[in-house]
Amino acid sequence: MDNFEKAKILFYEGLACLEQKSFVEAERKFSESSELAPGRPPTLTNLAAAQVKLKKYKDAEKSASAALSTGGQNSSNAWLNLALAKSGLSYYHEALDCYDKAIQLNPNFTEAWFNKGNALYELRRYDEALSHQDKTIQLKPDLAEAWSNKGNSLIKLKRYDEAFADYDRAIQLNSDLADAWCNKGHAFVDLKRYDEAITHYEKAIQLNPDMDFLFGDYLHARMKVCSWDFVDESINTCVNKIAGLNPVIRPFPLLSLIDDPSLHKLCSQIYIRTKHPTDLDREPYKIGDTGEKIRIGYYSADFREHPISYLTAQLFEEHDKGGVEIYGFSLGPDTADDTRRRVALAFSEFLDVSRMDDLDIVKLSKSRGIDIAVDLTGFTQNSRTGVFARRCAPIQVNFLGYAGTMGAEYIDYIITDKIITPVESQPDFTEKFVRMPHSYQVNDSKRRISEKVFSREGLGLPGDGFTFCCFNNNYKILPTIFDIWMRILGTIDGSVLWLYEDNSSASKNLKKEAERRNIDGDRLIFAKYMPPDEHLARLKQADLFLDTLPYNAHTTASDALRMGLPLLTCPGKSFAGRVAASLLHALDLPELIADSLENYERMAIELAVNPERLATIKNKLDRKRLGGPLFDGKLFARHIEKAYREMFDRHRAGLPPDMIDVVE
Repeated sequence: MDNFEKAKILFYEGLACLEQKSFVEAERKFSESSELAPGRPPTLTNLAAAQVKLKKYKDAEKSASAALSTGGQNSSNAWLNLALAKSGLSYYHEALDCYDKAIQLNPNFTEAWFNKGNALYELRRYDEALSHQDKTIQLKPDLAEAWSNKGNSLIKLKRYDEAFADYDRAIQLNSDLADAWCNKGHAFVDLKRYDEAITHYEKAIQLNPDMDFLFGDYLHARMKVCSWDFVDESINTCVNKIAGLNPVIRPFPLLSLIDDPSLHKLCSQIYIRTKHPTDLDREPYKIGDTGEKIRIGYYSADFREHPISYLTAQLFEEHDKGGVEIYGFSLGPDTADDTRRRVALAFSEFLDVSRMDDLDIVKLSKSRGIDIAVDLTGFTQNSRTGVFARRCAPIQVNFLGYAGTMGAEYIDYIITDKIITPVESQPDFTEKFVRMPHSYQVNDSKRRISEKVFSREGLGLPGDGFTFCCFNNNYKILPTIFDIWMRILGTIDGSVLWLYEDNSSASKNLKKEAERRNIDGDRLIFAKYMPPDEHLARLKQADLFLDTLPYNAHTTASDALRMGLPLLTCPGKSFAGRVAASLLHALDLPELIADSLENYERMAIELAVNPERLATIKNKLDRKRLGGPLFDGKLFARHIEKAYREMFDRHRAGLPPDMIDVVE
């Protein structure tokens, strides 16, 4: 038997393996066939198909390109596999051209229409994605995946009723389609209908327990409603899966579940590897010449009424425009609110890039000559980590939005301080530390505070009882800290706990949890949303803010301290769990930092029963917060500019990133 006959047998064996979804074996068969009979387009096309299934996109791109260059230009499948490979590498614009070639050769090629719709979705061209999904459905009305993906596009267009109808149609066609159940769950989360989201996530987990990040999304939805049944077991599941390098939970929700910075780092690295690996094909990008102003780009999805902008607005205004040019890259929606307008005016140029794909944002950044790109969003909502994976600037910085390491080699620095990150914690971060002299958290001394005068009775609080409060997000409340709070209420007669109400389910569940601990549920008072200036004003009616662990109060902590409300914290080991201690150190108030949860509980009780001691602390807080460094945005701007200058000079000198301690 000659080589050609052997190659042919291997080829057909490879086809059988593809049919049986034995993709590793299929790749081996096609590779061996191609070695015996090189340059055969059908073999190379199917080799690319197997490699796409194995997510070996670079190899698939090479195989499909070889098929096309050796006579397969008229193969719609070869063009499809090249498109799928490029999509897998996030080269969506190039993928679109390849999908179009496949469709030109075969106008009724359902798989090409379907996947082109997916590429358009990734490019944020949702109307076009929708039209391609409709075309797919026209060609194959019973394709459940197309109905589910159409629902995703409709969600992005805020057409929720239509989206739910399409998810339901997908489930009707294939009740075992885990993606449809999961996607519908995500939509319910967008609408804060968490109980319905949980039900749909549970069904998706039942169908596909190994779906990337599904279990973590489910657990985070449960934490948002304070549903704590089996929470310890669920956290242990995440810990074990992360240790096994499995993509079980996204980095952000993990911060509020465990106080283990090494595990936070590993989780981030898994997420980066899965979602945003380094783009090794990126073009070299050099920093500006000596003598030029440093060009700083701030990239955020939250240039709007949002805690990030409440903290940073004055920083942008106070930057020394003689030494730096600052550019705002807005990744989120244009809300046209007062905060967005104020922030936009502070930049040398404000660019709405929310509907641009990653590569176009990178090109725009390069066209503006950005030297230092500051990611203010991190792993939070509407993040665009892919922009940084492609190096939108020679120096890239993680600041403020995400309280931990990004786990990415392409993020060079993290803005922090000596309280949050002592030197010995550097191994838990892939970024090098840039440690500010006071606190890493910038603040705005110009924050507007309502002149409205609130009364305790008007806020539903008792007129004469002690009011503990915590305005942290509900998902930051773990049973361990809640146990302590209930023991405190049990000790202090007539006291109440004033909490932020994110959703009614969480409020109901927390009242039930209080009752389980023999505390009247009515002693938990829930505060509805108020405009930020009014929220600040109402904080004056509380007596003591009780912090959470492992994820502290961040903006909510500085809000409380700004208003003269003492905050009691217990620092943990991780970045997210040491922020409140950082703020208190900046105010010279170490007496509000407990060294253990036992002492945290004891100190809360002592402050509640000792009004003279609490009044002394309040008086000290009033003195320190006025004119101190924590709420001095102009001072912070000078300090961070020093940091930017040192980063810039190191890079220009050809030196790698290294730890920077900013001095006064």
